[in-house]
Amino acid sequence: MKIVKTVCHRDCPDTCFMDVTVDRGKIVAARGSTLNPVTRGFLCPRGNGDPQRVYSDKRVLYPHVQLEAGGSESFARVSWDVALSRVADRIQAITGTHGRESLLLYDYPGNTGFLAWHFAKRLWSALGATTTDYALCSSSGHTGIGLHYGLSYGLQSTDMAASNVILFWGNNAKVSASHIWAMARQARKDRGAILVSVDPRQSPTAEAADIWIQPRPGSDVALCYGIARYLIEKGGVDRVFVDKWTTGFPAYAETAMGWTPERVEQVCGVLGHVVVQIGEVLMAHRPAAFMIGLGLQKSMQGAEAARAVALLPALLGLHRGFQYSNSKGHEIDWLTLNGRRFSRHRGKVVSQVGIGKRLAAGEFKFVYVFGSNPAMTLPEQSAVRRGLDREDVFVAVHDSHWSETAARADVVLPAPTFLEKRDVAISDHHPYSRLSEKAIAPLGDSWHEIQVMQHLAKRLGLTADWLYEDPWAALEKTLEHTYRDGGVKQILAGEVLEVRQRPNDAYQTPSGKIELAATVSHGGSTPLPIQHPLQRKESWLVLLNSSVANYTHSQFTDVFGPIPQVVWVHPEDAAHRYIEENDVVAVFNELATVTLRAKVTDRVLPGTLWAPRPLTDLNGVPLNALVPGISQGIGGGPIFNSVKVKIKPSTSEFPSRRC
Repeated sequence: MKIVKTVCHRDCPDTCFMDVTVDRGKIVAARGSTLNPVTRGFLCPRGNGDPQRVYSDKRVLYPHVQLEAGGSESFARVSWDVALSRVADRIQAITGTHGRESLLLYDYPGNTGFLAWHFAKRLWSALGATTTDYALCSSSGHTGIGLHYGLSYGLQSTDMAASNVILFWGNNAKVSASHIWAMARQARKDRGAILVSVDPRQSPTAEAADIWIQPRPGSDVALCYGIARYLIEKGGVDRVFVDKWTTGFPAYAETAMGWTPERVEQVCGVLGHVVVQIGEVLMAHRPAAFMIGLGLQKSMQGAEAARAVALLPALLGLHRGFQYSNSKGHEIDWLTLNGRRFSRHRGKVVSQVGIGKRLAAGEFKFVYVFGSNPAMTLPEQSAVRRGLDREDVFVAVHDSHWSETAARADVVLPAPTFLEKRDVAISDHHPYSRLSEKAIAPLGDSWHEIQVMQHLAKRLGLTADWLYEDPWAALEKTLEHTYRDGGVKQILAGEVLEVRQRPNDAYQTPSGKIELAATVSHGGSTPLPIQHPLQRKESWLVLLNSSVANYTHSQFTDVFGPIPQVVWVHPEDAAHRYIEENDVVAVFNELATVTLRAKVTDRVLPGTLWAPRPLTDLNGVPLNALVPGISQGIGGGPIFNSVKVKIKPSTSEFPSRRC
């Protein structure tokens, strides 16, 4: 029996150090490592469930080809030679007939390892394939905050220990970042830190916070201006800091002063005394840490909300007193790692959010998917699935598990899980990094992403040296300036290193300061955050969705069962529609109908629904079938939390309308 020191590679802010127990070549347990000061010795349910997921009966262990076109889900096992020949032949034929732009690489951080994800993209850089803008997760928040700060990095999780107020704004950290939540609780225990949750839903974080503020969905900019107005009126603004480190305060202050308590209450539904309370807390208990959730910016007003929240710490005299995602603060040579620096071809980039319509129209004749499950996670699922199911579109999927996307593929290739390969990953929320060591040999006939990439490159007759470079040598160059006191050699030796972050008092704006009124624009943005009117339609409701414990996106249903097929409905909305607890209800709009069980609760506001993300309903329809493929103007992000729907009792136990 041995202990293997590794790191979780899930798309999660915590990036936990894990100690995996292996007995006679089999994983028998996983526990948190005490060597990471942030993730310090405990794992979330997914980490604890990883051994079970490795040996799941949903594993893809051998190459398969689909026997019939159009998503028949009838597969035959084949050799790697047959599978790769089929993929390579199709790439050559389609490129020759339709051009490079008809090849689509669809990838995302199902595995955040630098080698498994980024180095493995070198083939597609060489081919000049079309890629997405990767805007689905966090792009609008990065862009919105960047208008005022240059780059969107901010506090490290470890900085919370010195904070007297910790605000989780649109951030259900108790579920989605459990170690960050644990650190906040420790700050409350050790120094009396006040924990505040700003969330339209009474999430587990809101329930456990000292103060819960419940604004209407999409009204965050108004709430921010209301708080700013109070700070300005009561002398809570650090004018020395503002004069030295910011520009645009007069314009910002003029706008904020227009947000009277009455106006804020009218837009947000937040009473004036609540705004006073939070203003008093921020003034009396400095410093504060504003923990901005990614879910905040996944709405029609998302980028505006993220930038508005990020400006509040500047009024309090704090350099980047927020945490959103610190990926922009790292010095990593991505263009070298993914090969784009070396390729003669510059592939087209398309909107990830809006790709469903392109797929449905047959714009791409070849789609290669890895690290993602687009047939669950993308908006406008009806279009996405129609596109993947087209007979004139060849779909190849490289995945460790049979997913909804793999079921629609022409060729399915088996990938090892992160516990079956060696790699490095870096957190966007804490500075600690170590080697992710391979715990066991790959199961079945699974091939590493790099192995597949290089074999395909040879079959396609590609001879560029950089396609066959030793991946660890490439990683050493990529991370040359990433760590404070070491590099890849020290990582390979088992050392724990700290990731270097750009200085918090450096601002990459034209003025070199925090620009409270931005001097650059993106997607038609204005200098100041705008509270756009909330569009209310009679009988229509806003559907919110967010992650729940036990699941990372669409992963872990094989371990914990289906994501709960429920929708929260406020008692007023339920009564008006004759809906009772546990009724089967239809949630619908012009795109689709989703059938769920109703939970009648006042933990959501009237006019608001909430459902777990990304569930599949009682009929097998994905929740994201309700989401339009509309991008935000700022950053191109999605509008998952601005979806307008209606709800009614189901006319039959399980309506037949499918995606």
